[in-house]
Amino acid sequence: MSYDLFISKIDQFCGYQGKWNVKREEEILQSYGRSPEERDLSQSLNRSVMNLDKPPGPTSHQVAYWVKGLLKVEKAGHGGTLGI
Repeated sequence: MSYDLFISKIDQFCGYQGKWNVKREEEILQSYGRSPEERDLSQSLNRSVMNLDKPPGPTSHQVAYWVKGLLKVEKAGHGGTLGI
Protein backbone atom coordinates (compact mmCIF):
# COMPACT_ATOMS: atom_id res chain seq x y z
CA MET A 1 0.00 0.00 0.00
CA SER A 2 1.44 3.35 -0.96
CA TYR A 3 1.48 6.22 1.51
CA ASP A 4 -0.93 8.20 -0.70
CA LEU A 5 -3.40 5.32 -0.59
CA PHE A 6 -2.90 5.03 3.19
CA ILE A 7 -3.72 8.74 3.62
CA SER A 8 -6.81 8.45 1.43
CA LYS A 9 -8.02 5.49 3.51
CA ILE A 10 -7.63 7.56 6.68
CA ASP A 11 -9.64 10.35 5.03
CA GLN A 12 -12.42 7.93 4.08
CA PHE A 13 -12.45 6.19 7.46
CA CYS A 14 -12.67 9.31 9.62
CA GLY A 15 -14.38 11.65 7.17
CA TYR A 16 -11.52 14.16 7.10
CA GLN A 17 -11.92 16.66 4.25
CA GLY A 18 -8.82 18.83 4.79
CA LYS A 19 -5.47 19.11 3.03
CA TRP A 20 -2.47 16.98 4.00
CA ASN A 21 1.09 18.32 4.03
CA VAL A 22 3.59 15.52 3.41
CA LYS A 23 7.29 16.27 3.84
CA ARG A 24 10.05 13.96 2.69
CA GLU A 25 13.45 15.46 3.31
CA GLU A 26 15.53 12.45 4.28
CA GLU A 27 18.57 11.11 2.48
CA ILE A 28 18.68 7.31 2.50
CA LEU A 29 21.98 5.48 2.38
CA GLN A 30 21.49 2.12 0.66
CA SER A 31 23.75 0.45 3.21
CA TYR A 32 21.07 1.20 5.85
CA GLY A 33 18.14 -0.29 3.95
CA ARG A 34 15.36 1.03 1.77
CA SER A 35 13.68 4.40 1.63
CA PRO A 36 10.16 4.47 3.12
CA GLU A 37 8.59 4.65 -0.35
CA GLU A 38 10.35 1.40 -1.35
CA ARG A 39 9.22 -0.59 1.71
CA ASP A 40 6.12 -2.71 1.57
CA LEU A 41 3.53 -2.15 4.27
CA SER A 42 4.63 -5.09 6.43
CA GLN A 43 8.22 -3.76 6.52
CA SER A 44 6.98 -0.31 7.44
CA LEU A 45 4.76 -1.63 10.22
CA ASN A 46 7.38 -3.93 11.70
CA ARG A 47 10.46 -1.73 11.45
CA SER A 48 9.34 1.86 11.54
CA VAL A 49 7.88 4.62 13.57
CA MET A 50 5.26 6.42 11.54
CA ASN A 51 4.54 10.04 12.27
CA LEU A 52 0.98 11.07 11.69
CA ASP A 53 -0.18 14.64 12.09
CA LYS A 54 -3.78 13.96 13.05
CA PRO A 55 -6.62 16.07 11.74
CA PRO A 56 -8.26 18.55 14.13
CA GLY A 57 -11.12 17.15 16.16
CA PRO A 58 -10.50 13.50 17.02
CA THR A 59 -8.32 12.61 19.98
CA SER A 60 -4.96 10.90 19.61
CA HIS A 61 -6.52 7.75 21.07
CA GLN A 62 -9.28 7.83 18.44
CA VAL A 63 -6.75 8.16 15.61
CA ALA A 64 -4.70 5.26 17.03
CA TYR A 65 -7.90 3.19 17.10
CA TRP A 66 -8.64 4.10 13.47
CA VAL A 67 -5.10 3.14 12.41
CA LYS A 68 -5.48 -0.24 14.16
CA GLY A 69 -8.73 -0.87 12.30
CA LEU A 70 -7.45 0.29 8.92
CA LEU A 71 -4.25 -1.73 9.06
CA LYS A 72 -5.69 -4.69 10.97
CA VAL A 73 -2.90 -4.64 13.54
CA GLU A 74 -3.06 -5.50 17.24
CA LYS A 75 -0.95 -2.63 18.49
CA ALA A 76 -0.93 1.05 17.64
CA GLY A 77 -0.54 4.03 19.91
CA HIS A 78 0.70 7.54 20.21
CA GLY A 79 3.87 8.84 21.71
CA GLY A 80 2.49 12.14 22.86
CA THR A 81 0.74 15.20 21.61
CA LEU A 82 2.42 18.54 21.00
CA GLY A 83 0.47 21.76 20.95
CA ILE A 84 1.34 25.23 19.87
